Amino acid sequence: MPTSTSPKALRSNRTALAHKVRYAVLNPGRVAPYVRRNARDTWLRLKHPNHVDYYRAVMASDTARNPEAAVGSRTHDRWLALGAMQYEYLLGHGLSPAHRMLDIGCGNLRAGWRFIDHLDSGNYYGIDISPDILISAKQTLTRFHLQDKLPHLTITQDLTLDFLPDAHFDVVHAHSVFSHSPLDVIDECLSHVGRVLRPGGFFDFTFDRTEGDEHQVLREDFYYRTETLIALAEKRGLHGRFMDDWETRKHGQSKIRVSVEPVAS
Repeated sequence: MPTSTSPKALRSNRTALAHKVRYAVLNPGRVAPYVRRNARDTWLRLKHPNHVDYYRAVMASDTARNPEAAVGSRTHDRWLALGAMQYEYLLGHGLSPAHRMLDIGCGNLRAGWRFIDHLDSGNYYGIDISPDILISAKQTLTRFHLQDKLPHLTITQDLTLDFLPDAHFDVVHAHSVFSHSPLDVIDECLSHVGRVLRPGGFFDFTFDRTEGDEHQVLREDFYYRTETLIALAEKRGLHGRFMDDWETRKHGQSKIRVSVEPVAS
């Protein structure tokens, strides 16, 4: 099977019948789980027409089964590896203990516990729409004995960031958030993130990339063209750059960095 960033995968439309049939033939063991998930998601969408409310319900359901799987890690080893990947990437891009970091969609601190350990006390601020996953985040914090670092873990209803101060964060980070978000939610975040960035700060986010038709699967997974998201950022007065060096890592999503000032090459 091609990786999700291989040329073949980047041209795939996962909503097309031909793709679904081909995938089912190659992955027969995943057909029944897909059907069950589709039935559950259809019910949740009927109950929660608003996307944020719908996805909060998805997270509640997934977290009840397995908090690590709820954030996209099928095994504990993968949970640790994906967290380390995010941490080491930002460390290589100059993340220092003195920096203030906003982690949007912090989940159960898959990467967050490493950021908390690295940053000075009080410099980590994690937000999420799911109270269930934040309960798991607090358990992660306790398991790694990081209480003295006094991180902020806060529930949020939207991505207006209106409860946060101006020009406060050196780094804003959103891993596997926009991959689950329709364009209006992404636009809401991009409309407000510039206000909370300090001069010289940046906002990194991952997304599911396509070079074909933009599409979504079960209203859970959204596939966007790079130019669509960079243009959306520019519309909100931000400068964006596709992060080629992230592509060398074994992760299915791509990464864009935006900032108020032009992004350095």
